[in-house]
Amino acid sequence: MTSMARARVARRIAAGAAYGGGGLGLAGAAAVGLLLAEMHLARRRVGNGTPPRVPNAEGLYGATVPPAGQPPLRLVMLGDSTAAGQGVHRAGQTPGALLASGLAAVAERPVTLRSVAVPGARSDDLDRQVSLVLADPARAPDICVIMIGANDVTHRMPATRSVRCLASAVRRLRTSGAEVVVGTCPDLGTIEPVRQPLRWLARRVSRQLAAAQTIGVVEQGGRTVSLGDLLGPEFAANPRELFGPDNYHPSAEGYATAAMAVLPTVCAALGLWPAEEERPDVSRREGFLPVARAAAEAASEAGTEVAAAMPAGPRGPWALLKRRRRRRVTEAEPEPTAQPS
Repeated sequence: MTSMARARVARRIAAGAAYGGGGLGLAGAAAVGLLLAEMHLARRRVGNGTPPRVPNAEGLYGATVPPAGQPPLRLVMLGDSTAAGQGVHRAGQTPGALLASGLAAVAERPVTLRSVAVPGARSDDLDRQVSLVLADPARAPDICVIMIGANDVTHRMPATRSVRCLASAVRRLRTSGAEVVVGTCPDLGTIEPVRQPLRWLARRVSRQLAAAQTIGVVEQGGRTVSLGDLLGPEFAANPRELFGPDNYHPSAEGYATAAMAVLPTVCAALGLWPAEEERPDVSRREGFLPVARAAAEAASEAGTEVAAAMPAGPRGPWALLKRRRRRRVTEAEPEPTAQPS
């Protein structure tokens, strides 16, 4: 599917989400049925060799003494197993711990990490998760990272409903004053137990949902990062290295790659990224585009950021598409320096 065609589909899904539609499908019913049967077989393998619980990574990261007048930044993870870090053995290997450690280093300020993400969650669980996050005004987050979408596809949630739930969550968090970064639906075509030709269909469905998610998030004032094939061409090239023991969830190396794709956008949302990096770089094919087109291009390239750019014009809202530089994590994994009181 071309980028323009994907943009048209994404616009239709996002419009259906905004105006209450719920029946717009992502692919033919027969094809989706085949995909779901294949995904069911894949999910039966999940858990073989996977730790039975998700490591608890909540705590304080970075310097234990904040600068004068600056309390620790508050980072909250929401979403599904990818946000929670299912598939790894140690807390420091989870994406939340990696993001908190990286953010603390860039901000030169401690970061308190909290997670309400739940393995198996779909977008309709975000309302509950957001309520938990906002229940205590004293713990209001500065930045929230949401990773969601894969279970929506495998459980046949209508795309319009999926996007509507996500957009509502972003709106509530933004209204509370938090910045929001969403890692969009990953490419399910990279899951090894799914065979061709269903890998092609899984990729198509995943990218359509990711593009529609981007439109819904950006319209509510959030930013997105395409997780795509989790997370760049190296994921497909090195599945044994970047997939975990279940061949479904990322390994520690895979989560590190994902975190490094998301971290620059988290820093930019908080105003911590160098000013020169915020200007579009034509040599990297960055620039201002109609939001639907930017969403479609981002869905095709992992690590690509989309953020609102300017008021809506005759062609609808516009967005800034960025291809931020990413680095693989090579240093020792971080651990929390203290537990929050």
